[in-house]
Amino acid sequence: MAHTDAHAPGEPALAHIQALPSWLLNRASARGRRLVSDALAQDGLRMPHHAVLSAVADLGPVAQAELGRTTGFDPKDMVGILNDLQAQDLVTRAPDPADRRKNAITLTEGGRRRLGRLTELGDEANEALLSALSPAERRLFLDLLARIVDEG
Repeated sequence: MAHTDAHAPGEPALAHIQALPSWLLNRASARGRRLVSDALAQDGLRMPHHAVLSAVADLGPVAQAELGRTTGFDPKDMVGILNDLQAQDLVTRAPDPADRRKNAITLTEGGRRRLGRLTELGDEANEALLSALSPAERRLFLDLLARIVDEG
């Protein structure tokens, strides 16, 4: 099979790569992570803390193992995240009444307030990420991204 150039004649190879959807999505994703990470750091927490607080708010009281499966965090990482959250009195970790061998994680009132603050900070960061788009463009962009994600 003959080899053909995938980019236009005279177009620099790097310029071709940097125009690919996969490259642009990666760059946009990195910018989004940086913006959200910086925003959450204003409140002293990281994205995994926000994700776990959100999951506990939705599922709590929830078994620690189920929380790990739901969020996709490695069990060792989950222990560290929960230790951080418990040290700040944002969650409680107590034996599950249904199975004393398991821990049940519950959001404290302080955790609920903190989750609200983190959500605001995350929303502001995402607003900054999409600030170059009009409201209609944002809706279209998010719809198109969801379609791409749902294909996978």
